Amino acid sequence: MPPVASAGDAAGRPMRADARRNQATLLDAAARVFVAAGVEAPIRRIAAEAGVGTATIYRHFPTRADLIIAVYEHQVEGLAEAGPAMLASSESPFDALARWIDGFVDFLVTKHGLAAVMQSDDSCFDPLHAYFLERLVPVCGELVAAARASGQITSAIEPLELMRGVGNLCAGATSSHGFDARRLVGLLVAGLRA
Repeated sequence: MPPVASAGDAAGRPMRADARRNQATLLDAAARVFVAAGVEAPIRRIAAEAGVGTATIYRHFPTRADLIIAVYEHQVEGLAEAGPAMLASSESPFDALARWIDGFVDFLVTKHGLAAVMQSDDSCFDPLHAYFLERLVPVCGELVAAARASGQITSAIEPLELMRGVGNLCAGATSSHGFDARRLVGLLVAGLRA
């Protein structure tokens, strides 16, 4: 399933490389603002964080829903691309899995900030969960399989099971003071070790 939002312009042409970089910078800034201030944060705050004018944001994302969907997809794609790169560059498959899970925690903290709006009655958000599963479960599966094949984990944990466990540990991160989701996820990941 392709991303819900288009990676091209209004005429359907692919974006230039510099335009993709600029859009990625804007989406990273929006994600940071959403984590810090929620998805209802003023567009001018996102624009300031990205170093652009508000008109630039509205030109790319005419509605707040368009921006939220694009932030979500941008983060999913970043995680999907990071898995194989981490596997190729890490000292061991287990290290790659741990690094990827750490990035997944960052994504989930942002996602929980988006949860209320994504569970709204607006049907534009409906395809996002399936997109998330389709893109990320195979990546997690590749990392788990590599760590298992190397003998670094013995657990028969399934990728989706691991991702749900991490997700459940992260669920309290936005509502409980003193709740350290990253530490708890670290304990979960350490518990997979052979």
